[in-house]
Amino acid sequence: MHTHHHDHHEDVKNIKTAFFLNLSFTLIEFIGGILTNSMAILSDAVHDLGDSFSLGLAWYFQKLAKKKSNKIYTYGYKRFSLMGAVINSIVLIVGSVLILVHALPRLFSPQQPDTGGMLLLAVFGVIVNGAAVLRLRKGHSINERVVSLHMLEDVLGWVAVLIGAGIMHFTDLPVIDPILSIAIAVFILYNVFRNMKESWRIILQGSPSRIDTDEIMKMIESYPEIQSVHDVHLWSADGEYNVMTVHVVLNEPLPMTALHSLKDSIRRKLAEHDIQHVTIEFETAGEDCAMEDGC
Repeated sequence: MHTHHHDHHEDVKNIKTAFFLNLSFTLIEFIGGILTNSMAILSDAVHDLGDSFSLGLAWYFQKLAKKKSNKIYTYGYKRFSLMGAVINSIVLIVGSVLILVHALPRLFSPQQPDTGGMLLLAVFGVIVNGAAVLRLRKGHSINERVVSLHMLEDVLGWVAVLIGAGIMHFTDLPVIDPILSIAIAVFILYNVFRNMKESWRIILQGSPSRIDTDEIMKMIESYPEIQSVHDVHLWSADGEYNVMTVHVVLNEPLPMTALHSLKDSIRRKLAEHDIQHVTIEFETAGEDCAMEDGC
């Protein structure tokens, strides 16, 4: 059973907290990068500024996603949250490519910055961004997961700076910093593409990956009153709110009261499979359902 019991406004609060943490720390990074003469910290500050922009977008879209349905958006504004996730993923890809562009030349001409200042900033960075990741880990929406990737990227970035600065402080190996930066960028790109794949599946109305359509059909067909099912459509509004329409063929016509109780029973079972919105059309054997696909 996959039902989610959480405060519907918790995701907005989580993203809001992450936004203000990120924006505040970005300003500290710019000042720290100039004071320590560290290109790694300055480039991370530029990347974090992009993060702050996309976090602000995520906050706005997640808030908008709470609006009720209307005549234009009959399923509500749930997909606006998904749009925020897609934009954020694009920003992450651009940010990771920028990290690679800055890190690769430094493999061949490494520079030695003020490692003491870097160590202090790195410890602070791990604490601030780590707090944001812990806040967002509770989230259920794709938007929150993408945003938590932003923050995780920053935590890993600061862990890399911490390790790199520590080694550079005691040895003459400045090349370690760009090597770690490249490894983190590749890790983040891998995770972004995985999230993007899920987002596109939802946008293109593919069936939810965690729901087995065949299992659902077998479950409905297990009722003694039902002969078969067809014209099954299953999709997700935002990765959480799943929708299904199905044509159910009865063995013989049933009175309205019997149909009502059968429909209620099917809906309760489908809710256990994390399908929240179900439309059922009953038919008798041999009836022309007047649908071009699946009948």
